[in-house]
Amino acid sequence: MHFSIPDTQECREDNGGTYVAYNVHINGVFHCTVRYRQLHSLHEQLKKDLGSSTLPSFPPKKLLPLSPTQTEDRRVALEKYILQLSQDPRVLNNDVFNGFLVSAQNETQRAGGGQDEVQIEIYMMSGQKVTLSVPATLQTDDLLEKVCNHIHLPNELVYYFALFLVKKEENDLIVVKRLQDFESPYISQRCVKGIHRIVLRKNYWDSSIDQHVMNDRVGLNLLYAQTVQDVERGWILTNREIQRQLAALQAKGAKKEYLELARTLKYYGYLQFQRCVCDFPKANTPVLISAGNRELNFR
Repeated sequence: MHFSIPDTQECREDNGGTYVAYNVHINGVFHCTVRYRQLHSLHEQLKKDLGSSTLPSFPPKKLLPLSPTQTEDRRVALEKYILQLSQDPRVLNNDVFNGFLVSAQNETQRAGGGQDEVQIEIYMMSGQKVTLSVPATLQTDDLLEKVCNHIHLPNELVYYFALFLVKKEENDLIVVKRLQDFESPYISQRCVKGIHRIVLRKNYWDSSIDQHVMNDRVGLNLLYAQTVQDVERGWILTNREIQRQLAALQAKGAKKEYLELARTLKYYGYLQFQRCVCDFPKANTPVLISAGNRELNFR
């Protein structure tokens, strides 16, 4: 997880005054805009919750208004602070930290009072969708649990799955990112450009876990629908004979047998990202990047 504060902006107070705000990006995507005093308040709360001995030091306050050079120095110091902070697993899993980021996201995007009920759609890989009424700032893990409860997935299997933000482009879905617990899926979906869906997908790389998930009817259906889609869009490599066998199993509704065959194929269980270009072996070389089986694969 990479946090950064690449730039600042000047904002206006209700009384007509101005202040400097800091734009927080997570994994290169804009998340929220916060003030120095908001980050300082977060630091103080984390000190109470986690203790101050292992937290990075917070950039000191200045008594006089900052010059442009001092403002840039503070931006760099705050970026270093939040980057160091986010490397601590205790912080990433802390309710104060995650709640702060959700609240800041809500305030930045002006999504409303936060507790107002909104309608949100979550898609399965089969194309079916679940529509729920939830608070606008409901965090990702809470929404995940609601979705899984709605489709009757057992509690012990819930966190083998995750919610992903995907972009609908022509007849395909492109994975943008896995939604994290420090964000509101409703707000994240609302503030991106283009047509995006929230999709439920499996969230593990170890294919041996499949056997446990497949023992449950709902888990089996989720894995099967995702695998069929991955085969159809070419994420899993096949040949004509394998395609024939898979089609025959699909026609019979033999879901476990379909999965058992698919699990033997190259790139099964990998997550494939949007096509891009790289500079090796020469500039502007088209490349597909897939993540899975403890590797990042470029081809």
